[in-house]
Amino acid sequence: MRWLAKFIYFKILGWKVLGNTNFSKDTVKKSIIIAVPHTSWHDFYIGVLLRKIADVKTNFVGKKELFVWPLGYYFRAVGGRSLDRTSGQNKVEAIAKLFESTDEFRLTLAPEGTRKKVTEWKTGFYYIAKKANVPIIMFTLDFKNKQNKISEPFYPTDDIEADLKVMKAFFKGVEGKVKAYSYD
Repeated sequence: MRWLAKFIYFKILGWKVLGNTNFSKDTVKKSIIIAVPHTSWHDFYIGVLLRKIADVKTNFVGKKELFVWPLGYYFRAVGGRSLDRTSGQNKVEAIAKLFESTDEFRLTLAPEGTRKKVTEWKTGFYYIAKKANVPIIMFTLDFKNKQNKISEPFYPTDDIEADLKVMKAFFKGVEGKVKAYSYD
């Protein structure tokens, strides 16, 4: 199936991969992967194709209500983990525990928290990385240039403002599927 993913991604869709192309299942077993900008449902299949090409298992979390038959089976098969999102739950703690419970867990999140235009990122991904003591890997969804750029692992410091500036700079010039969203 990897050849099919390569054929679709490279030949049919015309995308390319840049940056940390050595990122593999053997180098970083646990991380937070932030995918930016998240503007469309198209982001999902681009990510699924790329993870097949790179032969890297990635994970995502979704509300527990999504993990019922028949979709639940599919979501778990593609790396999904259910999360109780009712109020009063400490989601950072709950997700950090997912990292503790397995030897390999690469959680993909969208810092925007939605596909709608936002001016500020949600910072949960940052605090999860700190709590779980894992690096953050930045991943572009650049539909303008048809490319995914992957960063080297970034280990958050104790200066969130400086760290966010570094991370946001990585996405400069990137334009999502919905063209109103770009990082310039």
